Amino acid sequence: MGTARLVALGLVASACAAPLAAPPAQPRPALKQVASEPARAAEKQPEPPPEPAVVAAPQAPEREPTCPEGMALVLRYQGPYCIDRWEASVLRVKADGQTAPHPFNQNVDGLEKEVRAQSKQGVRAQGYISGTQAARACANAGKRLCEIDEWVRACRGPKLTRYPYGDERRPNVCNDRFKVLDHHPVPILWKKDPLDPTDEKLMWHPRFMNDKRLLELPNTTAPTGAYAKCTNDYGVYDMVGNQHEWVNDPEGTFFGGFFMDTFQNGEGCEYRTGGHPFDYHDYSTGFRCCADAS
Repeated sequence: MGTARLVALGLVASACAAPLAAPPAQPRPALKQVASEPARAAEKQPEPPPEPAVVAAPQAPEREPTCPEGMALVLRYQGPYCIDRWEASVLRVKADGQTAPHPFNQNVDGLEKEVRAQSKQGVRAQGYISGTQAARACANAGKRLCEIDEWVRACRGPKLTRYPYGDERRPNVCNDRFKVLDHHPVPILWKKDPLDPTDEKLMWHPRFMNDKRLLELPNTTAPTGAYAKCTNDYGVYDMVGNQHEWVNDPEGTFFGGFFMDTFQNGEGCEYRTGGHPFDYHDYSTGFRCCADAS
């Protein structure tokens, strides 16, 4: 074999014997960068305890309004007030301060400074008294004549009924037993026909309607509180029937009717008589007092 061929073969052999070149290094995949964290998570701190609740100091309970003896408490939006439980009777105050009952069937003309109203059960209510005199008698007792709205509210009671005891009139519950002219004391006393026009003006003249004998006749006024069911939840009595009751109206108004009538000028607590001067009186006119609650 020629030298050239051998050389070629040697080269080839050498080439074959030479070690293979290492494959190129493959790049390592890049490591993801992880955000550094503290070695130890901070422990969760406990929440601070809540602030102690501020508790208001206990307040003394609001005092219940009170009324003088013989008066009832009436509650209303405008404020509480007191009203006599019974129609007023009158005491006469003597010079030495002693008191004595004034006759229920005698007027108090000329005695205005000496008479004092009282609210008392079981006595005959005062008649023959004017609005002016009634206001003075209340003032002498440290009270006042009732305002119209005070009187009506007390009559209707907490349930605001037409009569103290309900919305419909019930016979014989209050002292309003008769129709206007049945058993009327004026024609009985004067022995006149109440419908006789020739005697009407004379018989109904104030002079004759102020005769003290009128309330001495039967079937007239009853002792205060005698009609036990003629009341309401306030505990006031006889606001319908028995005696008309003056209110503080200088125009001259009395409410409630009397023993002969509780419907001619309105029903029950709505019965309202006007047209009389404030200084008018007759056998049928009475009153009761009011006062501020304390």
